[in-house]
Amino acid sequence: MSLPLNAPRLVMFDLDGTLVETAPEICDAVNDTLSHFALAPVAQQQVNDWIGHGTHTLLVQALAFSQGQTEAAVRASDGLADIAAVFKTHYAQRCGTRSHPYPDVVDTLARLRQRGAHLAVVTNKESAYTQTVLDAHGLTAYFDAIVCGDTLPTKKPAPEGVLSCLAQFAVAASDALFVGDSSIDVATARNAGVPVWVVPYGYNMGQQIAASAPDRIIATIGAIE
Repeated sequence: MSLPLNAPRLVMFDLDGTLVETAPEICDAVNDTLSHFALAPVAQQQVNDWIGHGTHTLLVQALAFSQGQTEAAVRASDGLADIAAVFKTHYAQRCGTRSHPYPDVVDTLARLRQRGAHLAVVTNKESAYTQTVLDAHGLTAYFDAIVCGDTLPTKKPAPEGVLSCLAQFAVAASDALFVGDSSIDVATARNAGVPVWVVPYGYNMGQQIAASAPDRIIATIGAIE
């Protein structure tokens, strides 16, 4: 089936908060880790507001909050590597356990593929966790490319992940679309010269997504044609 006139030839998606609700299991892994080191737990809403820059940055933010330190102090601490290793173990165990695709995601991905669009994930989540989440929910097969926070030397809002997808599929920026949930996603798309639509239900560091001035706010992924 051919794409409708003016439909994007390449649709790139953020993962956490856009395609899949992952915050509950991320919070579980963070609090598993904090408990292991006898530190106070953090609340779900705090974790929601920290999502966006990858799990290592989120862990640093949680440690800073729990210990009453600055993020810079946490990053400079001798124990961070050991704590990060424990977190990796807990998050690997938690991935896929309390996450789920948002409404219309699976049907929309299937419809876009049937129409001949290339589909990609561009996320700041590390590759091991990204693959686990996608596999857990049967989403991997829908995507022609998966660019994670550790795939390239840079990550969002740097444009290289998006630009690599444009190059891979020989698609002009004007013929592509980026779909996300945060100001990071809007900035990424702008930096790459790609139109950007956002959903209002994801994780945007506690801020209203309209303030990021995306090209369009859509109620669900199902609005993509």
